[in-house]
Amino acid sequence: MSNVRPETMERITTPELANAFIDEQVKEVRAQVGDKKVLLALSGGVDSSVVAALLIKAIGKQLVCVHVNHGLMRKGESEQVIEVFKNQLDANLIYIDATDRFLDLLAGVAEPEKKRKIIGGEFIKVFDEEASKLEGISFLAQGTIYPDILESDGVKAHHNVGGLPEDMQFELVEPVKLLYKDEVRVVGKALGLPASMVDRQPFPGPGLGVRCLGSITRDRLNALREADAILREEFDNAGLNKTVWQYFIAVPDMKSVGVKDSKRYEGWPAIIRAVNTTDAMSATIEEIPYALLHKITARITAEVDGINRVLYDLTPKPIGTIEWE
Repeated sequence: MSNVRPETMERITTPELANAFIDEQVKEVRAQVGDKKVLLALSGGVDSSVVAALLIKAIGKQLVCVHVNHGLMRKGESEQVIEVFKNQLDANLIYIDATDRFLDLLAGVAEPEKKRKIIGGEFIKVFDEEASKLEGISFLAQGTIYPDILESDGVKAHHNVGGLPEDMQFELVEPVKLLYKDEVRVVGKALGLPASMVDRQPFPGPGLGVRCLGSITRDRLNALREADAILREEFDNAGLNKTVWQYFIAVPDMKSVGVKDSKRYEGWPAIIRAVNTTDAMSATIEEIPYALLHKITARITAEVDGINRVLYDLTPKPIGTIEWE
């Protein structure tokens, strides 16, 4: 399979087209892999999850999934990976909680690019260590999708295209590399993955590491994770998850004074970012009903320890990028 999508290739928009694609890929993967083992870094994101489900269908236990929890996941994400893949799909899953390892390395590091490099570099190290413990791995599966191939010219420093150590001698298995994101979601649904996983919004490789602005502390990271979970829950309840492409919280490394239980106390602000985009090259700001913003503010300031203000980011892209860091 070449890296260029044929012009005749139909967009996968229906379960029928998805099933035809799955059958074709199952055949191709079996032909490529034979009776050998395949290794996959399973992040829990849409692309790697769909690749995992597709390969489990094709080769079952010959696929070894490694899920590294770097401590920068959103609330409940690692738990969902274990539930879906280990408990429901009976995958050959290795789970590594490397939270302390990552957070210790990130202590005191404020510069965004440096944080990204530490997270990306350590991720490869942890994954590499696990890979070297395994016997007889001949292939490496990746959730590369078509936009990654179109963009792999250095735009995304942390992306999986070209991010692997030189000395890893594996042949690649990339079953969804000619698909666009919307098609990957249709295929994921046809494979029986839960909507909460398949419809997940894009999440940067460094995770909450680039939303806990400046140098990451455990208490602020924890506040960010809880505030983000409230925002996502309220957007889901209001049906905005259907119309808003990406929404999240960023928490800066600064405090302001507030009042709680009639006492003054210092806390961090939580910044809401909610944007719409078709290609992530430009983004527009969504109209969020004020009543909902008030509700989210009330919940975050009441339920999340350490946060005493909620702000709404009104900046489109360009001028502001989607992420803060």
